[in-house]
Amino acid sequence: REVGFEEVVVTGRSGDGGIDGFGTLRINRLVSDRVLFQCKRYTTQISPSYIREFRGSMAARADRGIFLATNTFSAEAKREAAREGAAPIEMVDLDALISLLTDLGLGVTVRTVFAVDQSFFHEYGAKVPARPEDEPDK
Repeated sequence: REVGFEEVVVTGRSGDGGIDGFGTLRINRLVSDRVLFQCKRYTTQISPSYIREFRGSMAARADRGIFLATNTFSAEAKREAAREGAAPIEMVDLDALISLLTDLGLGVTVRTVFAVDQSFFHEYGAKVPARPEDEPDK
C-alpha cells in the first residue's frame, strides 16, 4: 500500500496456484494494473523455470507480476521476466527488498555502528585491540 497499491490481499497458502497475493496498482488517475505477487525463500539462485511457472499462474489473471526472493536471479531468469510479448514480471531480490523496506521505514530499525580505524592509531605506535574482548585484563 505504501507504494501505490489498493485492495491488497495476501493469499500465501497451499493450493493458491503459485500466487501469494494480489492487488491493484494505481498508475495514475485513469490507469491501474492488476498485479499478482509471489514470494520465495530460497538459498539458491532463482532460475527461469520459476519465472515461467509464475507467469503461467498469472495467465489471464493479471497485467503484471512481482517476484520477491531471498536470493538473486540468474541472468536467464531476468531475460525471461522481461520477455517481449509476455506479461512483465518485476524481480525483487533480497538486497532490493531490504532497500525498499528501509526507504519506507517498514519493519526495520536504523542503527549507527562505529568501527575503529586501526591505521590511524598505528601512526602513533599505539596498539589498539581489534575487538573489546582482545583487551588485556587490568
